[in-house]
Amino acid sequence: MGGPVVLGIESSCDETGAGIVQDGRLLAHVVATSMDEHARFGGVVPEIAARAHLHSFNPVVREALDRAGLRIGQIDAVAVTTGPGLSGALQVGLAGAKSVAYAAGVPLYGVHHLAGHVAADTLEHGPLPDPCVVLIVSGGHTSLLLVRDLVREPILHLGDTLDDAAGECFDKVARILGLPYPGGPAIDRAARSGDPKAVAFPRPLTRPGDDPYAFSFSGLKTAAARWVEQHVQRGEDVPVADGAAALQEAVADVLTRKALAACRAYDVKTLIVVGGVAANSRVRALAEKRCASAGIELRVPPMTLCTDNGAMIAAVGDLLVRAGTEPAPLDVSIDPSAPLEYASLNPLARPAARVA
Repeated sequence: MGGPVVLGIESSCDETGAGIVQDGRLLAHVVATSMDEHARFGGVVPEIAARAHLHSFNPVVREALDRAGLRIGQIDAVAVTTGPGLSGALQVGLAGAKSVAYAAGVPLYGVHHLAGHVAADTLEHGPLPDPCVVLIVSGGHTSLLLVRDLVREPILHLGDTLDDAAGECFDKVARILGLPYPGGPAIDRAARSGDPKAVAFPRPLTRPGDDPYAFSFSGLKTAAARWVEQHVQRGEDVPVADGAAALQEAVADVLTRKALAACRAYDVKTLIVVGGVAANSRVRALAEKRCASAGIELRVPPMTLCTDNGAMIAAVGDLLVRAGTEPAPLDVSIDPSAPLEYASLNPLARPAARVA
């Protein structure tokens, strides 16, 4: 007999994910993506994403249960992303999770999406060290956190992005370079044959006097756009591979430089890098090199757990259940712009406005 079996549901953007975790062990996880439907628009279309979640929810949950060799009656709790994310997408996931929890007669737990990314690492490397520095890098978020007990204590933000997140910068510059969506993987592929020193792109917020832990990538995006414009105005071919390699190097340099500075300042011996951009080959390689030089342990989840998935939400749910956390109330709702303060996120439905 093991501990409680937790089903996790993720639907904050364009991936419908279901994962099953028991005692910190991943039993199964399945992801359906609508990325191809958004690619022709160069970005995620919220209405298309919500419709895709509707179509994918039941098949994804069924397949996760099948892979784990479980029936719905063997689930002990359901965890679901309640924010942040796209409003319609979150609503679909929450409605489905409520239905599953009701049908199975089990408690429901609301989970903060970014806490899920942090917890994803526990499925590969075990419990989080106390304390640890966590660098979250994704399409919509870039944050440096000091984490102690993920589900029992507040999460300390050391720094966040002031404008474009790292993944957003990759997406926008990829479009400028004529590369396909999503931009992160496309930049990574193109950079393999490029020279990272070919273009002297800026390193935002790394000068003396700048906030040591804050991020800003809008200026880097603009610098890349101006570099492309200069080639076009001169009638020259744009050296895409060099531009991609130099951009990737600049992003990786800033991310890892600030993360290592935080580890030194707070005397933390473990850095955890999570989120979709953690799959970037140069971010991983530079983090490994700099952590090894500084004597800091680096933990990065497997590629399949870096992008959005239900396993990471189940991992938080598993920790919440084992910590004895109260489940979500029946009228739990969503918060599309929820700040990360605690792993548990249980916003209440707001009453409808009265019409005069």
